[in-house]
Amino acid sequence: MNGNMTRIQTTLSKLKAQNKTALIPYVMAGFPYADVTPELMHGMVSAGADVIELGVPFSDPSADGPVIQKAGEKALALGIGLAKVLDMVTDFRTQDNTTPVVLMGYANPVERYEIKNGAGSFIKHASEAGVDGMLIVDYPPEECEAFAASLRAHSMDLIFLLAPTSTDERMAQVARVASGYVYYVSLKGVTGAGNLDTGAVEAMLPRIRQHVSIPVGVGFGIRDAATAKVVGQVADAVVIGSKIIQLIENAPRGKVAGVAHDFLAEIRVALDS
Repeated sequence: MNGNMTRIQTTLSKLKAQNKTALIPYVMAGFPYADVTPELMHGMVSAGADVIELGVPFSDPSADGPVIQKAGEKALALGIGLAKVLDMVTDFRTQDNTTPVVLMGYANPVERYEIKNGAGSFIKHASEAGVDGMLIVDYPPEECEAFAASLRAHSMDLIFLLAPTSTDERMAQVARVASGYVYYVSLKGVTGAGNLDTGAVEAMLPRIRQHVSIPVGVGFGIRDAATAKVVGQVADAVVIGSKIIQLIENAPRGKVAGVAHDFLAEIRVALDS
Protein backbone atom coordinates (compact mmCIF):
# COMPACT_ATOMS: atom_id res chain seq x y z
CA MET A 1 0.00 0.00 0.00
CA ASN A 2 1.45 3.36 -0.87
CA GLY A 3 1.49 6.12 1.72
CA ASN A 4 -1.34 8.11 0.15
CA MET A 5 -4.71 7.27 1.58
CA THR A 6 -7.45 6.74 -0.94
CA ARG A 7 -10.73 8.63 -0.68
CA ILE A 8 -12.36 5.46 0.67
CA GLN A 9 -9.73 4.99 3.36
CA THR A 10 -9.89 8.66 4.35
CA THR A 11 -13.69 8.59 4.60
CA LEU A 12 -13.90 5.35 6.58
CA SER A 13 -11.11 6.21 8.99
CA LYS A 14 -12.74 9.59 9.71
CA LEU A 15 -16.04 7.85 10.49
CA LYS A 16 -14.30 5.29 12.69
CA ALA A 17 -12.68 8.11 14.67
CA GLN A 18 -16.17 9.56 15.22
CA ASN A 19 -17.50 6.10 16.12
CA LYS A 20 -19.97 6.29 13.24
CA THR A 21 -21.15 3.57 10.87
CA ALA A 22 -20.65 4.23 7.17
CA LEU A 23 -23.79 4.23 5.05
CA ILE A 24 -23.14 2.77 1.59
CA PRO A 25 -26.09 2.78 -0.82
CA TYR A 26 -25.97 0.82 -4.08
CA VAL A 27 -27.80 1.92 -7.22
CA MET A 28 -27.68 0.63 -10.77
CA ALA A 29 -26.12 3.16 -13.14
CA GLY A 30 -28.69 4.43 -15.63
CA PHE A 31 -31.69 3.17 -13.65
CA PRO A 32 -34.56 3.92 -13.77
CA TYR A 33 -33.73 6.72 -16.25
CA ALA A 34 -30.59 6.92 -18.38
CA ASP A 35 -29.71 10.43 -17.21
CA VAL A 36 -30.82 10.39 -13.55
CA THR A 37 -27.76 8.83 -11.90
CA PRO A 38 -25.58 11.87 -11.01
CA GLU A 39 -28.60 13.66 -9.53
CA LEU A 40 -29.57 10.50 -7.63
CA MET A 41 -26.01 10.21 -6.28
CA HIS A 42 -26.11 13.82 -5.00
CA GLY A 43 -29.49 13.16 -3.37
CA MET A 44 -28.10 10.15 -1.53
CA VAL A 45 -25.05 12.10 -0.34
CA SER A 46 -27.27 14.88 0.98
CA ALA A 47 -29.17 12.24 2.98
CA GLY A 48 -25.97 11.08 4.66
CA ALA A 49 -24.51 8.45 2.34
CA ASP A 50 -20.74 8.11 2.91
CA VAL A 51 -19.73 5.97 -0.09
CA ILE A 52 -21.75 5.20 -3.22
CA GLU A 53 -21.69 1.85 -4.98
CA LEU A 54 -22.65 2.17 -8.62
CA GLY A 55 -23.72 -0.98 -10.43
CA VAL A 56 -22.35 -1.46 -13.95
CA PRO A 57 -25.09 -3.07 -16.08
CA PHE A 58 -24.22 -6.50 -17.43
CA SER A 59 -26.25 -9.05 -19.38
CA ASP A 60 -25.40 -12.07 -17.20
CA PRO A 61 -25.28 -10.92 -13.56
CA SER A 62 -24.91 -14.29 -11.84
CA ALA A 63 -24.66 -12.99 -8.25
CA ASP A 64 -27.52 -10.51 -8.36
CA GLY A 65 -31.04 -11.13 -7.20
CA PRO A 66 -34.10 -10.45 -9.37
CA VAL A 67 -34.49 -6.80 -8.34
CA ILE A 68 -30.97 -5.78 -9.33
CA GLN A 69 -31.01 -8.04 -12.41
CA LYS A 70 -34.13 -6.33 -13.66
CA ALA A 71 -32.61 -2.89 -13.01
CA GLY A 72 -29.51 -3.91 -14.97
CA GLU A 73 -31.64 -5.13 -17.87
CA LYS A 74 -33.50 -1.83 -17.98
CA ALA A 75 -30.22 0.15 -17.90
CA LEU A 76 -28.82 -1.99 -20.73
CA ALA A 77 -31.99 -1.39 -22.73
CA LEU A 78 -31.39 2.35 -22.22
CA GLY A 79 -27.92 1.91 -23.75
CA ILE A 80 -25.85 2.20 -20.57
CA GLY A 81 -22.41 0.61 -20.85
CA LEU A 82 -19.18 1.07 -18.93
CA ALA A 83 -18.08 4.19 -20.86
CA LYS A 84 -21.37 5.90 -19.96
CA VAL A 85 -20.99 4.87 -16.32
CA LEU A 86 -17.58 6.59 -16.27
CA ASP A 87 -19.23 9.69 -17.77
CA MET A 88 -21.75 9.68 -14.91
CA VAL A 89 -18.95 9.62 -12.35
CA THR A 90 -17.21 12.49 -14.18
CA ASP A 91 -20.47 14.44 -14.05
CA PHE A 92 -20.93 13.68 -10.32
CA ARG A 93 -17.37 14.85 -9.64
CA THR A 94 -18.08 18.34 -11.03
CA GLN A 95 -20.00 19.02 -7.81
CA ASP A 96 -18.68 16.44 -5.33
CA ASN A 97 -15.00 15.79 -4.95
CA THR A 98 -15.11 14.01 -1.59
CA THR A 99 -17.66 11.18 -1.63
CA PRO A 100 -16.03 7.90 -2.69
CA VAL A 101 -17.59 6.07 -5.64
CA VAL A 102 -17.17 2.31 -6.10
CA LEU A 103 -18.08 0.57 -9.35
CA MET A 104 -19.60 -2.85 -8.79
CA GLY A 105 -19.93 -5.31 -11.61
CA TYR A 106 -18.47 -8.18 -13.55
CA ALA A 107 -15.24 -8.88 -15.37
CA ASN A 108 -16.75 -9.02 -18.86
CA PRO A 109 -17.55 -5.28 -19.33
CA VAL A 110 -14.08 -4.36 -18.06
CA GLU A 111 -12.44 -6.82 -20.45
CA ARG A 112 -14.55 -5.59 -23.36
CA TYR A 113 -13.64 -2.00 -22.50
CA GLU A 114 -9.94 -2.88 -22.63
CA ILE A 115 -10.29 -4.69 -25.95
CA LYS A 116 -11.94 -1.60 -27.39
CA ASN A 117 -9.75 1.08 -25.75
CA GLY A 118 -6.43 -0.67 -25.23
CA ALA A 119 -4.72 -2.59 -22.42
CA GLY A 120 -4.69 -0.65 -19.15
CA SER A 121 -7.27 1.84 -20.45
CA PHE A 122 -9.98 0.99 -17.96
CA ILE A 123 -8.02 1.79 -14.80
CA LYS A 124 -6.61 4.95 -16.37
CA HIS A 125 -10.04 6.20 -17.48
CA ALA A 126 -11.74 5.19 -14.22
CA SER A 127 -9.11 7.11 -12.29
CA GLU A 128 -9.55 10.17 -14.51
CA ALA A 129 -13.33 10.00 -14.01
CA GLY A 130 -12.91 9.98 -10.23
CA VAL A 131 -13.70 6.35 -9.39
CA ASP A 132 -12.32 5.24 -6.00
CA GLY A 133 -12.81 1.52 -5.97
CA MET A 134 -13.83 -1.56 -7.90
CA LEU A 135 -15.81 -4.57 -6.82
CA ILE A 136 -15.70 -7.19 -9.56
CA VAL A 137 -17.86 -10.07 -8.45
CA ASP A 138 -16.26 -12.74 -10.60
CA TYR A 139 -12.58 -11.83 -10.07
CA PRO A 140 -11.10 -14.43 -7.71
CA PRO A 141 -8.64 -12.88 -5.23
CA GLU A 142 -5.82 -15.28 -6.13
CA GLU A 143 -5.83 -13.91 -9.70
CA CYS A 144 -6.04 -10.23 -8.71
CA GLU A 145 -2.55 -9.31 -7.52
CA ALA A 146 -1.59 -7.31 -10.62
CA PHE A 147 -5.02 -5.69 -10.97
CA ALA A 148 -5.02 -4.69 -7.28
CA ALA A 149 -1.52 -3.24 -7.55
CA SER A 150 -2.47 -1.26 -10.65
CA LEU A 151 -5.60 0.10 -8.94
CA ARG A 152 -3.60 1.13 -5.88
CA ALA A 153 -1.06 2.89 -8.08
CA HIS A 154 -4.02 5.02 -9.25
CA SER A 155 -5.33 5.58 -5.68
CA MET A 156 -8.17 3.10 -6.10
CA ASP A 157 -9.16 0.20 -3.86
CA LEU A 158 -10.11 -3.34 -4.83
CA ILE A 159 -13.09 -4.52 -2.82
CA PHE A 160 -14.19 -8.12 -2.37
CA LEU A 161 -17.27 -9.96 -1.27
CA LEU A 162 -17.18 -12.43 1.59
CA ALA A 163 -20.09 -14.77 2.28
CA PRO A 164 -21.29 -17.03 5.12
CA THR A 165 -19.68 -19.86 3.16
CA SER A 166 -16.24 -18.17 2.91
CA THR A 167 -13.49 -20.37 4.33
CA ASP A 168 -10.63 -19.05 6.45
CA GLU A 169 -8.37 -19.68 3.46
CA ARG A 170 -10.58 -17.53 1.24
CA MET A 171 -10.60 -14.73 3.83
CA ALA A 172 -6.83 -14.84 4.03
CA GLN A 173 -6.59 -14.63 0.22
CA VAL A 174 -8.95 -11.65 0.18
CA ALA A 175 -7.01 -9.97 3.00
CA ARG A 176 -3.84 -10.12 0.90
CA VAL A 177 -5.24 -8.12 -2.03
CA ALA A 178 -8.25 -6.21 -0.71
CA SER A 179 -8.12 -2.57 0.32
CA GLY A 180 -10.70 0.06 1.24
CA TYR A 181 -13.27 -2.27 2.77
CA VAL A 182 -14.61 -5.78 2.32
CA TYR A 183 -18.27 -6.39 1.77
CA TYR A 184 -19.81 -9.23 3.75
CA VAL A 185 -22.81 -10.69 1.96
CA SER A 186 -24.89 -11.69 4.93
CA LEU A 187 -27.16 -14.16 3.16
CA LYS A 188 -26.41 -17.32 1.26
CA GLY A 189 -27.62 -16.94 -2.29
CA VAL A 190 -28.34 -13.78 -4.24
CA THR A 191 -28.73 -10.12 -3.39
CA GLY A 192 -32.01 -8.82 -2.02
CA ALA A 193 -33.33 -12.19 -0.84
CA GLY A 194 -35.11 -13.12 2.36
CA ASN A 195 -34.63 -11.77 5.84
CA LEU A 196 -31.37 -10.99 7.51
CA ASP A 197 -30.24 -13.12 10.44
CA THR A 198 -28.56 -10.41 12.49
CA GLY A 199 -27.31 -12.95 15.06
CA ALA A 200 -25.42 -14.81 12.34
CA VAL A 201 -23.87 -11.52 11.20
CA GLU A 202 -22.70 -10.75 14.73
CA ALA A 203 -21.13 -14.20 14.99
CA MET A 204 -19.38 -13.93 11.61
CA LEU A 205 -17.73 -10.53 11.96
CA PRO A 206 -15.10 -11.54 14.57
CA ARG A 207 -14.12 -14.43 12.27
CA ILE A 208 -13.69 -12.06 9.33
CA ARG A 209 -11.72 -9.60 11.45
CA GLN A 210 -9.23 -12.30 12.43
CA HIS A 211 -8.08 -12.17 8.80
CA VAL A 212 -9.12 -8.79 7.50
CA SER A 213 -7.81 -5.60 9.10
CA ILE A 214 -9.72 -3.17 6.85
CA PRO A 215 -13.32 -2.10 7.55
CA VAL A 216 -16.12 -4.61 7.01
CA GLY A 217 -19.38 -3.56 5.37
CA VAL A 218 -22.45 -5.75 5.64
CA GLY A 219 -25.20 -5.90 3.05
CA PHE A 220 -27.80 -8.05 1.28
CA GLY A 221 -31.13 -8.07 3.07
CA ILE A 222 -31.01 -4.70 4.87
CA ARG A 223 -34.36 -3.17 4.03
CA ASP A 224 -35.28 -0.89 6.92
CA ALA A 225 -33.90 1.39 9.62
CA ALA A 226 -34.29 -1.14 12.44
CA THR A 227 -32.19 -3.80 10.70
CA ALA A 228 -29.64 -1.20 9.62
CA LYS A 229 -29.26 -0.07 13.22
CA VAL A 230 -28.66 -3.61 14.54
CA VAL A 231 -26.13 -4.37 11.80
CA GLY A 232 -24.51 -0.96 12.25
CA GLN A 233 -23.70 -1.81 15.85
CA VAL A 234 -21.35 -4.60 14.75
CA ALA A 235 -20.28 -3.63 11.20
CA ASP A 236 -18.13 -0.70 10.06
CA ALA A 237 -20.53 -0.02 7.20
CA VAL A 238 -24.06 -0.88 6.15
CA VAL A 239 -24.72 -1.50 2.44
CA ILE A 240 -28.25 -1.09 1.05
CA GLY A 241 -29.18 -1.80 -2.56
CA SER A 242 -32.26 -3.77 -3.57
CA LYS A 243 -34.61 -1.76 -1.37
CA ILE A 244 -33.52 1.57 -2.94
CA ILE A 245 -33.96 0.11 -6.41
CA GLN A 246 -37.50 -1.02 -5.54
CA LEU A 247 -38.35 2.41 -4.15
CA ILE A 248 -37.14 4.37 -7.19
CA GLU A 249 -38.27 1.85 -9.82
CA ASN A 250 -41.60 3.51 -10.57
CA ALA A 251 -40.83 7.04 -9.41
CA PRO A 252 -41.27 9.81 -11.98
CA ARG A 253 -37.98 11.24 -13.28
CA GLY A 254 -38.12 14.34 -11.07
CA LYS A 255 -38.82 12.37 -7.89
CA VAL A 256 -36.11 9.68 -8.07
CA ALA A 257 -33.42 11.54 -6.08
CA GLY A 258 -35.94 12.69 -3.48
CA VAL A 259 -37.35 9.21 -2.88
CA ALA A 260 -33.85 7.78 -2.34
CA HIS A 261 -32.91 10.76 -0.14
CA ASP A 262 -35.92 10.34 2.15
CA PHE A 263 -35.36 6.61 2.64
CA LEU A 264 -31.63 6.99 3.33
CA ALA A 265 -32.17 9.93 5.69
CA GLU A 266 -34.22 7.59 7.91
CA ILE A 267 -31.46 4.98 7.80
CA ARG A 268 -28.86 7.64 8.65
CA VAL A 269 -30.83 8.74 11.71
CA ALA A 270 -31.13 5.13 12.89
CA LEU A 271 -27.41 4.47 12.40
CA ASP A 272 -26.47 7.60 14.34
CA SER A 273 -28.94 7.14 17.19
